[in-house]
Amino acid sequence: MIHYQITPANPHGHLFDVTMTISHPAHEQQLWLPAWLPGSYMVRDFAKNLIDIKAFNSQGMPLPLTQLDKQNWQISHCDDTVRITYQVYAWDLSVRTAFLDARRGFFNGSSVFLAARGLEQSEHSVEILPPSLPACSEWEVATRLKRASGNDWGFGRFYAENYDELIDHPVEMGCFTRGSFEACGVSHDVILAGRHHADMPRLCRDLQTICEYQIQLFGTPAPFERYLFMTAVLDEGFGGLEHRASTALMCGRGDLPRVGQDNIDRGYRTYLSLCCHEYFHSWNVKRIKPARFVPYELEAESYTRQLWAYEGITSYYDDFITYRAGLVDETSYLEMLSETFTRVYRGAGRFKQSLTDSSFNAWTKFYQQDENAANAIVSYYTKGALFALLLDLTLRQETQGRYSLDDVMRRLWQEFGLTGTGTTDNSHQQIVSTLLGRNCDELFAWLERAEDMPLAELLAQFGINMQLRASSGNTDTGGTAEGLTVGFGAKYRAENVGVKIISVAEHSPAMTAGLSAGDLLIAADGLQATATLDKFLQQYQLGEQIELVWLRRDELMLGMLPITAAKADTVMLSITDADKAANWLKR
Repeated sequence: MIHYQITPANPHGHLFDVTMTISHPAHEQQLWLPAWLPGSYMVRDFAKNLIDIKAFNSQGMPLPLTQLDKQNWQISHCDDTVRITYQVYAWDLSVRTAFLDARRGFFNGSSVFLAARGLEQSEHSVEILPPSLPACSEWEVATRLKRASGNDWGFGRFYAENYDELIDHPVEMGCFTRGSFEACGVSHDVILAGRHHADMPRLCRDLQTICEYQIQLFGTPAPFERYLFMTAVLDEGFGGLEHRASTALMCGRGDLPRVGQDNIDRGYRTYLSLCCHEYFHSWNVKRIKPARFVPYELEAESYTRQLWAYEGITSYYDDFITYRAGLVDETSYLEMLSETFTRVYRGAGRFKQSLTDSSFNAWTKFYQQDENAANAIVSYYTKGALFALLLDLTLRQETQGRYSLDDVMRRLWQEFGLTGTGTTDNSHQQIVSTLLGRNCDELFAWLERAEDMPLAELLAQFGINMQLRASSGNTDTGGTAEGLTVGFGAKYRAENVGVKIISVAEHSPAMTAGLSAGDLLIAADGLQATATLDKFLQQYQLGEQIELVWLRRDELMLGMLPITAAKADTVMLSITDADKAANWLKR
């Protein structure tokens, strides 16, 4: 039996106090902490935030504790019970690690709970104690850990069957707004932590629609007895991480629906897609998962070439389900899909990295992107979503609508999710081949090819016109708009004086002029560069050149910007034949 006690001991200092008690340890008992957590494929070295680790025997006497490496320790001369104490510094405002101040607390177990080597399959329990700070006297607790004591939403004792379950239930604490609903007979709770003016009844209704659709897609019963949406509401923020019976989310205040607001604006649409994405993961990656993740090995990278399926397919469905569930209309959905296309088509990296390579290199190239990322890599999220679209339309077309990607997901659930068997690199292809009744080597070869897929032609078969146009400016993300004539080829943001270059596209006019990420562009053709730089360039004739002046660190630099036609790298989708489109978009 492993027991923990965790206390938000010093909110102002961002410190949790943790006590770990091991009954019947090994004589030489090793401890370890994960280096990463499922769903976020980057080594984060959570152990760097552990402070003052000490070990004691059952009489309270200190025991020898030796650190073996960055995340492993060994306790010597253990008796029947060992107690370990330490602190965790919690000042990462994200969904991945731990955070604590006088307003709220949050943690993933992978950041705060040491594991006892060899005892990971034992039952684990944890007592979550309240802070003593008077300002935190009204705090509550939200988690899907099984409760052993205390009232709903109160501090108390919780338990898990093993260490893997323990760290797959994040914990939110503080003063938060609560809502609830039922979907297909399953209770769902929604909490918003942070100041907001959200219309909670509407939010719950919309989430209920999404959840019911997904449960019915995979088939009842749902794979959990109760589910929890936890959202930290900030001035600006975006992110989410899936767990087996909950999700931890972040959003901006403006992304939530306001009382009296009937429409779904861009911010709320994005938030609903995020919720949809993380909820879909309850099936697709939490239970249907690569064989490499059965079980998870959390002390070092676990490489797989299948993230295109687990993040890409999920990314296809996150927007698509908001449409199919009736929350957004056809025009909004096609705009969302246009933006996905555009994020892929604006990067030269799509011609240099395949989807399987992108998946395999998630640990470094995707999760540790630099300013050159768009020129060097492709996202298994966005291009993976386009491959999912390719599969869905191909299945619908070749079977005259008898099968779709939905059927692939249901078979994956039956064959892998419900059995706990991990997928191989060929599992998805084998299911699609069975449904189509043919060899699918050529279709799945797109996973290995750093090329654009033939989606324009396929969409046309469904009455959808895919058109490439030039960007309309620095803030254009895709969809219907009128493109500019003159291109620049760099992302930038306005500063008090000039504009800061964020990234530069390969072979673009900006790169030809000599600009690099981090440069402060001061002037163009003798005039101050401003937020309207893209529009400013439209007055020049193709073939001209203008002088740019910028600072790189403390050096003044000059370069000539060629005035060339804007690149057609922005996608807009529109319906040209409603009857054909219904074969895909009919709800």
